[in-house]
Amino acid sequence: MAGELRRVLARVGFSVFVALAAAFFALPMLWLVFAPFDPVPTLAARPAAPTLANFRDVFENPLVLTSLRNSVLLALYTMALVVAASTLAAYALSRTRLPGRDLLLYVLLLFSSVVSGTAAMVPLFLLVFELGLINTYLGVTLVLTGGLLPAAIFILKDFTDTTPTSYEESARVFGASPFQILRDVVVPLVRPGMAVIAVWSIVNVWSNFLIPFILLRDPDLAPASVVTYSFYTEGGQADLRLLSAFSLLYSVPVVVMYLFVQRRYGFRFYGGIKR
Repeated sequence: MAGELRRVLARVGFSVFVALAAAFFALPMLWLVFAPFDPVPTLAARPAAPTLANFRDVFENPLVLTSLRNSVLLALYTMALVVAASTLAAYALSRTRLPGRDLLLYVLLLFSSVVSGTAAMVPLFLLVFELGLINTYLGVTLVLTGGLLPAAIFILKDFTDTTPTSYEESARVFGASPFQILRDVVVPLVRPGMAVIAVWSIVNVWSNFLIPFILLRDPDLAPASVVTYSFYTEGGQADLRLLSAFSLLYSVPVVVMYLFVQRRYGFRFYGGIKR
């Protein structure tokens, strides 16, 4: 009887803990849903008489639509470069036996995690400045790509390792070139992994503030993550009306992308082949 009571109390305690944790993470999402439509939003997540005046005032800022477009372009440029480079590198590392290959991958992954963009911002800025790429999307794209590539290669190599080499051998027998094998045999098999890398790259670029803030000088080139800073006063006080409305607009493209990928691929990834 005592043992049964302890199990019941343990389950109740676990359920309460899960409910509290869910509420803790759900409150910011509820605030993001309610605050943009609140005439006088506060830090509390509360329903109020809905209004669209906050969005009207946000769109009076001429940089809002431009910044969202800039974010889309910057995310797409970086995603395309990361996916293309990581696919080529992952395939080469998967099929070529090099001494210390796995150690090299772990070292690259470790350094990309430890030496973040913030820690390396000064040498990165000097490098981009010497290349004459300050205030250009190319400079920002190259810096963002360099930070994402080690982890992207590491992830995509696992997908490539699980693809059967017999398919490639059969194509080679029929005279396919290495590029044709990669394009027509390997890429279709690792496409789910490439989708993972694409989504992961877009999310990282979409939320990145520091790198475009430092490397882009022209306000017309600033992405949405940087324009968000304009909804704060010089004293650091946030205009909750404008900030909440813009934050909702800013989050919609990422949510739509996740829903599209979920519908297209789901989350059932097993190496290079989706089962």
